[in-house]
Amino acid sequence: MSRTRKRRLMNQINVVPYIDVTLVLLVIFMVTAPMTNPGMVELPKVGQALKQSGDPIVVTVKKEGSVQLDGKEMERDDMLALVRQRLAESNKPVVVAADKDTPYGEVVSVMDLLKQAQVTQVGLLFQNEK
Repeated sequence: MSRTRKRRLMNQINVVPYIDVTLVLLVIFMVTAPMTNPGMVELPKVGQALKQSGDPIVVTVKKEGSVQLDGKEMERDDMLALVRQRLAESNKPVVVAADKDTPYGEVVSVMDLLKQAQVTQVGLLFQNEK
């Protein structure tokens, strides 16, 4: 007596192999992610620009928002006119200096003001703390 069994069609998807493949891919990603080096952006060197053009024009922003040029406190419009005058005489870079207590927004607003005035070489002046 041979019994013949009819095979039923399976109407469910077996997801175990998919989970195995996903876990293997996850492990590979976790192992290789720390080894990849994200694209490093090489920033321009301010020192090279300073060597070529001499001393820069230094705009100092104080923590209360006032602006100084060559140690003289002045209004921002006056500072901008004086910077334009100096740039017409010699094409020097302009650097913005501020101490650590100066709000970031004040520094950015001065840099934005210089950019709007078509000053092309604007940078930040950093000093190492000792």
